Amino acid sequence: MTARAITCFKAYDIRGRLGEDLDEDVAWRVGRAFAARPGTVQVVVGRDGRESSPRLAAALMRGLTEGGAEVLDLGVAGTEEMYFATAHAGADGGITVTASHNPIDYNGMKLVGRGAAPLDPATELADLAALARSGDFPAASAPGRVLDAAHLRAHYAARVCDFVEAEAVGPLKLLVNAGNGVAGPAFDAIAAELSRRGARLEIVRINHVPDASFPNRIPNPLLPENQPLTADAVRAHGADMGVAWDGDFDRCFLFDADGRFIPGEYVVGLLAAAFLERHPGERIVHDPRVVLNTRDVIARAGGRAVQSRTGHAFVKQVMRESGAIYGGEMSAHHYFRDFAFADSGMIPWLLVAELMSRRHASLSDLIGARMAAFPSSGEINFRLTDPDAAIARVLAALEGEAIVRDDTDGISLEYPDWRFNLRRSNTEPVVRLNVESRGDAGLVAAQVARISELLTA
Repeated sequence: MTARAITCFKAYDIRGRLGEDLDEDVAWRVGRAFAARPGTVQVVVGRDGRESSPRLAAALMRGLTEGGAEVLDLGVAGTEEMYFATAHAGADGGITVTASHNPIDYNGMKLVGRGAAPLDPATELADLAALARSGDFPAASAPGRVLDAAHLRAHYAARVCDFVEAEAVGPLKLLVNAGNGVAGPAFDAIAAELSRRGARLEIVRINHVPDASFPNRIPNPLLPENQPLTADAVRAHGADMGVAWDGDFDRCFLFDADGRFIPGEYVVGLLAAAFLERHPGERIVHDPRVVLNTRDVIARAGGRAVQSRTGHAFVKQVMRESGAIYGGEMSAHHYFRDFAFADSGMIPWLLVAELMSRRHASLSDLIGARMAAFPSSGEINFRLTDPDAAIARVLAALEGEAIVRDDTDGISLEYPDWRFNLRRSNTEPVVRLNVESRGDAGLVAAQVARISELLTA
């Protein structure tokens, strides 16, 4: 097999433009290389609803079986269904063909090893990329086979529902927006299981059917321009809460009854408090971008906060090392020890629905005071010609006033009443800024203006 330049391997996964970075030959090579990993006998494969995903998944599975691996084929499924199936079946690894929230002309793959553990970027993923590029694949003793594993969705739905006492959920009216990604079928399986267990939910579904053309925009509810579609529908239907997902639904985004988008860092705090109420003293992992509310919640609830670098591979590693019961990032990734330490976009909204039901409280009741106590700016991106020089200007002006400097991920400087984090993008000349304070939204706005001026000077 001849060598080939392959550019779609990124820091933690595979992602690229169709026909340029990623095609069926690349997918086949990835399958052959993955099957060559030591001890790989069985691999779970799923795919999202993009037009190119069936072809790429077929090529991937052909590479896996030619390499001697048995494939458990989930068909159309979310990334977390692959995580669950890999751990549940005791498989040696799993791959989802998905571009999540990337543009329509992109696709990619998310890969895990045994127990749904992320591949180590510096060793396992790097070795996989090198073998896929070289094409120097070892001969398989015998070809593998593909088995239909669609039945595992029922087991997945049951596991998600196990996170709550279903009979305590409701009565609530939910507005759910699958964004024409692949959340719809999995949500329906979960909703049916919840109903069977006694939950009382009235559900309004919009953009529920997977559609490769994405007629209602690429599903990325984190973008402000995409949020009114869910917010308006929540208000129009009089829903108690809105839920929207990205394309492969490993992230979920919440809206209160007024259609207000709830930033992810406050959901992290809410879920941390919920876990600590039932499991006092447990560890909670968080990322370093926006931390004041999360740390305060954990301290008040008697838990132990553990900080991780941003990114699923780092958060999962820290959770496994510390045994944390829950981990969350402001980007709406939520991780659960009892879900193979993996992220889920279905478990968070269900936990919040149970909290609302038990406390007879609205989502704004649960979270409004926390948002006022620790206002934040949201992530602001700056495209700069010289990011290093821009960051140096900020440090020269502001580091001397700081009481704490933290370089866990980018640079965080903390002051008595406020804090900020600056991070460089790994792939483009972009600097990302987050500012937060203790109870002073005006201070947040003033410091955003001050730092923005320094960055763009």
